[in-house]
Amino acid sequence: MALVELRNVHKSFQRDTQVIEVFENLTLDVAERSFTALMGPSGSGKSTLLNLIAGLDRPTSGTITVAGAKVNAMPPTALAAWRARHIGFVFQSYNLLPVLTAFQNVELPLLLAPLSRKQRDERVRIALGVVGLDDRLQHYPRQLSGGQEQRVAIARAIVSDPTLILLDEPTGQLDKRAAEEVLALLQRLNSELHKTIIIVTHDAHAAEKAKQVLHLEKGVLAA
Repeated sequence: MALVELRNVHKSFQRDTQVIEVFENLTLDVAERSFTALMGPSGSGKSTLLNLIAGLDRPTSGTITVAGAKVNAMPPTALAAWRARHIGFVFQSYNLLPVLTAFQNVELPLLLAPLSRKQRDERVRIALGVVGLDDRLQHYPRQLSGGQEQRVAIARAIVSDPTLILLDEPTGQLDKRAAEEVLALLQRLNSELHKTIIIVTHDAHAAEKAKQVLHLEKGVLAA
């Protein structure tokens, strides 16, 4: 069963008087509980594709359906609420707030949810436990290694129990050991917690950990 369906998606950007075509007539199915790696040269549109699936950007034309919802057709307010419920996004630069502890950073997505403080506390502790950081709750980002920061970002992405986890270059800034730990964590989230995961990566070793590898080049997807 496809969790993500893209049909005839066209995306272009206007830069001054120039129209830049990212891709056109792009069709893609991503199965539920799959672990997919998206590879391709810089500028091929990998991150743009991730943003479209998350509803952070809109296609020029075509349809994007995620978990039964037509993402491209939703009004902004409904889209924000849908994204908070269904999408866990890990950005390339982690996007942790330096003035907040690991606990507070992970708690952020839950602050608008109808949860009591006790419920939020429990979910945050579970998420940080899943990524192996139960002993770093009160540490600030500056007190953590790069690998630990990335794991906090992953904990924040999974704390609301999303339908789909999207990661942009999750190992791009990590040393080999930290990268291995993060990749092992993603495999566990997929195999044990049955999370559907899509990663964008330049790293062939990271892509090997996925169950499916797709290549995007000059706007064309190939397995």
